[in-house]
Amino acid sequence: MTSRKWTRREMLGTGAAALALPYLIPSHVLGADDKAGANDSVKVGVIGCGGRSRLIKEGADVKGFRVVAACDCVLSRAEGYVKELSEGKPWGVYDDFRQMIEKEKLDAVMVETTTHARAWITILAMQAGVDTYIEKPMCLTIAEGRAMVKAARKYGRVTQVGTQQRSMLLNNWASDLVKNGSLGKIQTVLAPNFIGPFRWTKTSSADVKEPVPKWWDIWTNQAELRPHDNDLQFGWGRWWDYDGGGLCFGVTGWGAHSYDQINRGLGTDDTGPAEVTLEEPVAERDSGKFVGGSTVGGVKIGDTGDIDTGTDYHGMAKITGPRAKVKMKFASGTELRLHLDGDRGPGLGAIFVCEKGKVEINRDKIASNPKEIVRAPENPGNNKRPETAYHIENWIECIKSRKPCNADIEIGQRATTLCYLVNIAHEVGRVGETLKWDPAAERFTNCDEGNKLLDRPRRKGYELPDIG
Repeated sequence: MTSRKWTRREMLGTGAAALALPYLIPSHVLGADDKAGANDSVKVGVIGCGGRSRLIKEGADVKGFRVVAACDCVLSRAEGYVKELSEGKPWGVYDDFRQMIEKEKLDAVMVETTTHARAWITILAMQAGVDTYIEKPMCLTIAEGRAMVKAARKYGRVTQVGTQQRSMLLNNWASDLVKNGSLGKIQTVLAPNFIGPFRWTKTSSADVKEPVPKWWDIWTNQAELRPHDNDLQFGWGRWWDYDGGGLCFGVTGWGAHSYDQINRGLGTDDTGPAEVTLEEPVAERDSGKFVGGSTVGGVKIGDTGDIDTGTDYHGMAKITGPRAKVKMKFASGTELRLHLDGDRGPGLGAIFVCEKGKVEINRDKIASNPKEIVRAPENPGNNKRPETAYHIENWIECIKSRKPCNADIEIGQRATTLCYLVNIAHEVGRVGETLKWDPAAERFTNCDEGNKLLDRPRRKGYELPDIG
């Protein structure tokens, strides 16, 4: 005979478990068949206690879930996190997420780790039987992302990728105007020309003299095991081996939001472009400064409506890094021009140019030309709660209903793919040459060099789990 561990939900579906519970509680309240009941409180653990893990504060008013534990490979960070956020509740503290899932009998986890460790951790968590909220970008490569989708489908996990705009009423209303044809045929989409990742060049640590921390191996995960360095530990989002440009105005930092907004408006949540073209050599450029009345791709910037939707982000966007304009074309004929600078315009969104007008969609902000488009009485208005609260709430509701989330993992894969197509076009460097992309196979049909960048070798011990 073989033995296996039963999940809490599996046990709730058996007679043995029922004997241990008050017999007056209806079975649909407790949940069965791997489904949380309507009145269950979903037990959540947080994996990774850096800056983004604080988003649980924005979900403070969301009903039906409770955080019960936190994990970080640097145990002191997990301890500090729990002290800061638990409000005196007895949260578990761990440096191994697998132990946390097992001992706390979790229903779900929020994976708020470094990008280069995210796929490995997420798939292992899915195999352990928990649903997942996955910070964006959800993966380091296109191949990793596809493996994550396959795991979610095989294990029946409910997934939410952290692109919060998917759960904002205003963003979705404006996206639907574009997607449903209210503005006529979509002609062009304008989006930012984001800054890509840098290459790590140090060969030794100049600022850390202590012995290598015991947790450095697991922190390094799939990447090359380099000497411990504070620039890696705390600035990992800048570097190619750890992220795809995880800066403000970076390809996978803000780009994951912007490109997801594009897919939402175009209705391309399950596909991608057919062509990718690098339009200029990659060079170290700052995030740009518009001259008044400037025109990009034949479209005048700043005439979309009453407001500049990027105002809140301008102060963060003046950075310098590897940057180049890229153009993509979808099977519908719609052209996506990644041309915009960072000091003006929709840093977290895009401008949709349609037959009957233009709509600029940023985070919880929209503008249009003619102005009457966004002044319609159906406009739901701005967020009434913290921006991530809606997204967490949708995830919890879907854990109970087992329905797909607003930013299901397939949706996240397609948005993240756009980010990495930009980086691959930069890396291949064939200015003016059209790279043909097959969105179904997720491969280039005329660029073997690009196909080699769809995945990366992984360090021994951190190969992706076998999902069959």
